[in-house]
Amino acid sequence: MAHFEQPHGVGSFDPARPDVGTGSAGSVEQGDVVRLQIAVDAGAQTVAQTCFKAHGSAAMIATASLLTQTIEGMALEAASRLQGSALAQSLQLPPIKMHCALLAEDALRAAIADYQAKRQALAVHHE
Repeated sequence: MAHFEQPHGVGSFDPARPDVGTGSAGSVEQGDVVRLQIAVDAGAQTVAQTCFKAHGSAAMIATASLLTQTIEGMALEAASRLQGSALAQSLQLPPIKMHCALLAEDALRAAIADYQAKRQALAVHHE
């Protein structure tokens, strides 16, 4: 309940920043949607900062909050292996809310992919 009542990491970064990756998952029509952003320390390849915006159930908000708290400071490689099931287990989500943890996992993977695509585009541009 604490992650729902006082969520960590609510906010947004400028998505145009080269160190920021943005990923979204879910849909308003289905009830839960999350937008996760990561700011990466390129030298250390760690998640320096995180933020999210979520709409939907308390479980979605709590899961996104826990995700931001969990991955901050984590190596990008380790963050890419994080499983939604670990988030669900930490929050003791009921099976009917497991989709919230899977959406958070999908948003994280999309944010990492977005960051990596930006880095690759910058590398190609500088060659």
